[in-house]
Amino acid sequence: MTRIYTLGALLRNGSSLRPQEMALIFPDKRTSYADLNDRARLWAAALIARGVRPGDHVGLLLTTRPEFVEALFGIAMAGAVAVPVNARYQPGELAFLVKDADLVCLITTGRVADSLDFSERLMEALPSLAAAVDPENLSLSEAPKLRSIICLDEPCPAGLVSARTALLDLPLTAQTSNEIDARIDAVDPQSTAMILYTSGTTANPKGCLIRHRGIIGNSRNLGRRYEMQPGDRFWSPLPIFHIAGILPLVSILDLGGTYLTIPNFDAGVALSMLETEKATHAYPCFVTIMQDLIEHPKFTETDLSSVRLMNANLGVQPDWIRDAMVKAMPHTIMVGTYGLTEGSGTICTSRTTDPWEARGWRLGVPLDEWEVQIVDIETGAICGCDEKGEIIARGPNMLAGYYNAPEKTAEVIDADGWFHTGDIGSFDAQGQIMFHGRTKDMMKVGGENVAAAEIEAALQTHPAVKLAQVTGIPHPRYVEVPAAFVELNDGKSASEAELIAHCTGKLASFKLPRHVRFVSEWPMSTSKIQKFRLRDTLITELQEA
Repeated sequence: MTRIYTLGALLRNGSSLRPQEMALIFPDKRTSYADLNDRARLWAAALIARGVRPGDHVGLLLTTRPEFVEALFGIAMAGAVAVPVNARYQPGELAFLVKDADLVCLITTGRVADSLDFSERLMEALPSLAAAVDPENLSLSEAPKLRSIICLDEPCPAGLVSARTALLDLPLTAQTSNEIDARIDAVDPQSTAMILYTSGTTANPKGCLIRHRGIIGNSRNLGRRYEMQPGDRFWSPLPIFHIAGILPLVSILDLGGTYLTIPNFDAGVALSMLETEKATHAYPCFVTIMQDLIEHPKFTETDLSSVRLMNANLGVQPDWIRDAMVKAMPHTIMVGTYGLTEGSGTICTSRTTDPWEARGWRLGVPLDEWEVQIVDIETGAICGCDEKGEIIARGPNMLAGYYNAPEKTAEVIDADGWFHTGDIGSFDAQGQIMFHGRTKDMMKVGGENVAAAEIEAALQTHPAVKLAQVTGIPHPRYVEVPAAFVELNDGKSASEAELIAHCTGKLASFKLPRHVRFVSEWPMSTSKIQKFRLRDTLITELQEA
């Protein structure tokens, strides 16, 4: 049997093998493989009818909802390239992406929450959209290739095409169905399946070209590492437009299991779903999600016994999160993971047979088909055991490059095919990887290299500290010095002086934070704390003082 390595063929095959089994479960909707396949084919037909050709780029500006998954596979079935858009993007970021990605069509909606209306953001991002005469054939100076924007929910603002018009009134004829199958069969596994834009800091985001072979191959290897089986249920609370949401989705659908998720992260809803739907695998990963789960009143009374494996990333979590998770879920195999968008998601993760010392304090070993090395940042020499350096990786599931940015691609992929991640890591004697922060988290304090992660770890040993984040800020004498941002445990207190004193003796004097600021809410991208925003706020504060 030929192995399937394209998204459209993957879903078509799953529907033929298990039509009535559940593919997707949301809190308020259940979708079988047959229904998901039918809806995806309807989207493919709608796009073909709108003139979308193989290789064209179609954007998805939606929150996590069933229609996102339907349209994602529909785009693939039409032979087009899906461009998931971060739902947090503001008008300026949207304007950049729509033009940079050369979108010919965009699927979105209007108001999804009191403070979130995608149509309003699009109107601000694309000013000429408000005056568009023909929504079926847009001609916008800000986005020359964009021909239509499909709006899922009524009411649809002027300038957008109603999904009722695009989908519900469309007859799916035998001829159209044959064309869809022909397009599915014509897709080259090495062609681009998705363009995923990575979060920017001070520069514009970069569009990662992810191949069909890359996302399916990597998802399949993840399923093998996690010992997943047909019928398993994989729960992920991560946004579906993020690689960490797409990876488990593809992984479980490839195996014939069920993907469980929620539209917006709510710890109470998440815990209820884990229990009632009997999730076998869970993918919370990030500290903010883990924290909310543990602190919910229902956490200790929720039956989580069905969860065989959880990607908890305990090696990079505060100790209190590790302790709480292990106490609540002693039967669950906790694993660590290291990955990034450019690697089609996970590139290293624990084996189920790894000892607890590795799974609880390290992030695993490379997945099949990946080569991973740690090299000296300045010389490029391979680092020894426990030596910190830059993580570089290569393999068939790596990004093909950055869209419209050959110079940025050349900066990170060397002549031997190694992708330079910009992450600092190390391998221990057992070959387990550990993440120590970004190269930009490496400060140069008076000529000395200082890792932010080392200071964060020292601060988090203080009983009052729930979470610490450290960044460098400019200094006239030492070039830059460490500054810490701290969230305290409920009911606990600590002063700036007390926390600096706590680190004294644990860290060399040049590593001690020069400033400590307390926060109650972290500035977030999709899933990560945006240190640059913390840094900029403190610099402004100090300049105004």
